[in-house]
Amino acid sequence: MNETYPVKEEESLDPPDWDEMRDTAYRVVDDAIAHLRDLRDRPLWQDMPPAVRAYFKSPLPMAPSPLNDVYADLQANLIPYPMGNIHPRFWMWYMGSGSFTGALGEFLAAIDGSNLGGGNFAGALMDGQVIGWLKEMMGFPETAGGTLVSGGSMANILGLTVARNTMAGIDVRAEGIAALKQPMSFYGSDQIHSCHQKAVELLGLGNKALRRIPTDADLRMDLGALSAQIRRDREEGRLPACVIATAGTVNTGAIDDLHGIRQICDDEGLWLHVDGCIGALLAIAPDNRHRVDGIEGANSIALDPHKLLHVPFEAGCALIRDAGQHRDAFAVHPEYLEEKPRGIAAAEYLQDYGLQTSRGFRALKVWLMLREHGVAKFGRLIDQNISQAAYLTGLIEEDAKLELAAPSTINIVCFRYVASGLSTAALAKLNTEIMIRLQESGTAAVSDTTVQGRHCLRAALCNHRTRRSDIRMFIREVKSLGREILETD
Repeated sequence: MNETYPVKEEESLDPPDWDEMRDTAYRVVDDAIAHLRDLRDRPLWQDMPPAVRAYFKSPLPMAPSPLNDVYADLQANLIPYPMGNIHPRFWMWYMGSGSFTGALGEFLAAIDGSNLGGGNFAGALMDGQVIGWLKEMMGFPETAGGTLVSGGSMANILGLTVARNTMAGIDVRAEGIAALKQPMSFYGSDQIHSCHQKAVELLGLGNKALRRIPTDADLRMDLGALSAQIRRDREEGRLPACVIATAGTVNTGAIDDLHGIRQICDDEGLWLHVDGCIGALLAIAPDNRHRVDGIEGANSIALDPHKLLHVPFEAGCALIRDAGQHRDAFAVHPEYLEEKPRGIAAAEYLQDYGLQTSRGFRALKVWLMLREHGVAKFGRLIDQNISQAAYLTGLIEEDAKLELAAPSTINIVCFRYVASGLSTAALAKLNTEIMIRLQESGTAAVSDTTVQGRHCLRAALCNHRTRRSDIRMFIREVKSLGREILETD
């Protein structure tokens, strides 16, 4: 007997009564189905009362609590107060609306419990299969590299990291950016997503390395201005490295001229990265795939299955045309992660294609949803949202009280309620109040933005539950609130 380590009762996190756990789990599933089934009968969003806010400041739990009691607390304090993005009239930020099948995938991934950093097991093969499917959707070759990540921001950061390392002219991993012979330049339109600023800062290049190129009347990158900026940078001793084309800007959904930018990159010897987090998956939509024609020619693409594929958060993807360049940017093999000829470590490490050693099993929910519905249905749903956005655009154009603020390219519509005699600031205040009241009533959620100097409301229709009746209701409420606010001011 080792008296230094006396024997204690050994414990586990498994339930003492599996039958009781099964009953609780069945109840959770029943409640989850009812939650989604009855979604239209509930407010999209509601503010939390003081008691709920206080609940989330409760002290650290030191003692156990019965799971049924804990679940009851969730039912009272969490479930009634979501962001609302699964609701049919959530068009605020560009994000998918999830699915029950995707939720089952999350559950099964957690039950499987595998770390998708890599190894010789079925989950790793499924991860590779899903990446292969996404490459095929984008028109990329089977030999391309790819990895699932948390979302679009991380996918863009990975793509731009490979671009930096490939285009730098030095071994950046060995020598660092201090060894660069010339400061590098990356190019994107003035509508580019903010994650690209974070990317160039994280890559050590600095925000000044990101050259914002003016856009045309349709808010697409001006190719003449792009070519002129590249020439100026060369004359100033900089190293033009990468053009970031946007397939679906976050403000308006504008899609840059992918063929034209590819030609400039070919002529200038630059890397083409496509931020396709909003629009890349139009490539599978029968009526709208032409809008992203040319995306297959990119060196790297960032896309988001948790948007137009409605996979539950999180699920982003970075695709790199040259798998060798992709791997060279991230692979590290310490002695404790050496590949073996047999056993669990007898396979490629998926961590070699990104930053995470620990990786969740994101592939399972994507795999499950694609298998259940098929790619063709997701393509039809994308077309459906774009058609609904066109319908909303038409309602706005027909009404004298409403005004489009930007062209509606895909499924993002920017507009505002207008009233004669109001200043620019007063119009902005009026529309902001309409937006907030819509949210507070739980009726609908849109965001606001500023496009070409004009404040406006922004409806992003990335929602498989949306119907045209929702759009008609929304327009009625916008007009009713506009009148009400003007009458009471």
